[in-house]
Amino acid sequence: MDFLNYQFFTQSAIAVLLTGLITGIIGSFVVVRRMVFVSGGITHSSFAGLGLGFFLGHNPLLYAMGAAILSGVGVEWLSQKGRVREDSAIASVWSAGMAIGILFTFLTPGYTPSLSSFLFGNILLVTPLELWILGGYVALTVLLVVLYYWPLVYISFDAEFMQIRGLPRSLYQYLMMIWICIGIVLSIRVMGIMMLMSMLTLPQMTVNQFTHSFKGLIIGSTLLSTVTVMLSLIGSYYFNLPTGVLSVLMLSLLFLLSRASVRLRRR
Repeated sequence: MDFLNYQFFTQSAIAVLLTGLITGIIGSFVVVRRMVFVSGGITHSSFAGLGLGFFLGHNPLLYAMGAAILSGVGVEWLSQKGRVREDSAIASVWSAGMAIGILFTFLTPGYTPSLSSFLFGNILLVTPLELWILGGYVALTVLLVVLYYWPLVYISFDAEFMQIRGLPRSLYQYLMMIWICIGIVLSIRVMGIMMLMSMLTLPQMTVNQFTHSFKGLIIGSTLLSTVTVMLSLIGSYYFNLPTGVLSVLMLSLLFLLSRASVRLRRR
């Protein structure tokens, strides 16, 4: 356990722990609302903001957050108005975001060595300020889920029932989309664009094999996500492998084992 003596490991452990909490909580709403491909489109469209940030020489995460929010709100608006099919809107946002990001990255003078950290994650580059932002986001997320649990349940399972109850359906949908976009962008630094979509779905798919309670899904997914990323961080220290890659591989194996156990139990 000599790695506990290193300051960078302690900082990395806090980063992956907070990211595990984020992906566990918001991933539950993503899976229940069947927004998996929406989250994938948001994740990849944020690459447009990253490329623009590199080109202008500013903080790329701020531009990525703006691009993610614009794409998420745009997809939500198009799907609500019924002018464009949701899958078509997601595909266009997905491809356009990646194309714009590649264009600005290509136009950026010199070499951008930190680009791979956004694509595949690099917990060593997480700054103390980003840790405070991650911690604040987690605290606010838990508070909002506790205070607005039932409206969030309504909007996740039956939006029409929420409208019948007299609650502002569209407002909750847009606010949830914006909050999910912010959480996705904040998690990019740790997990990377390529791995984040799996982190938002695999823990929930695994826990969903053993519970039919939404509270159980949120709590179980959060616990599974945090434990997995912590074990992956320890594994990356010893085997010199990316934490995000190990997390996805471990969660994939756990999902396959959970499916096998459920089938054996049914037999």
